Amino acid sequence: MIGLVLFGAFAFFVVVGAAVVSFSRNIVHSGFALMGSFFGVAAFYLMLSSDFVAVTQVLIYVGGILVLVLFAVMLTNKIEDVTVSNQSINKIIGAVLCGTLLIYLLNLSGSAGWVVQDGEKFDSMVVPIGNALLTGYLLPFEVISIALLAALLGAVVLVRREVR
Repeated sequence: MIGLVLFGAFAFFVVVGAAVVSFSRNIVHSGFALMGSFFGVAAFYLMLSSDFVAVTQVLIYVGGILVLVLFAVMLTNKIEDVTVSNQSINKIIGAVLCGTLLIYLLNLSGSAGWVVQDGEKFDSMVVPIGNALLTGYLLPFEVISIALLAALLGAVVLVRREVR
């Protein structure tokens, strides 16, 4: 019962965050609402006993990509003659499409035969993934890390300014 309540709370959190992202006129507010949606999705992964994917979701999407987007918005806000806003257009068409999709999904969920199983034992996937990366997949892991390091150094060289 608690799991169902938590699922509903996280689903509400994700949907409200997504709605704020879509309909907010302030792009910074949209960015922070997107962060809330990402945390809600990470909570879903935790509820599915996928702790590695949940932590990866938070680290990559919230810690990396979203912070990058927010910094880009804040830094480009200083450019003159640029209006930074989230232009929500065609709200009526979007509302009709969303309502149609909602009705379809509710009909689909009502007609589906749901299988209820007993709760599974939570086994963390971090240790098996770590063992696989450091034993059987060591060479691809190292090749990817060298490729990422080369991309990082290339980005630093590209954005470097010459001092005159």
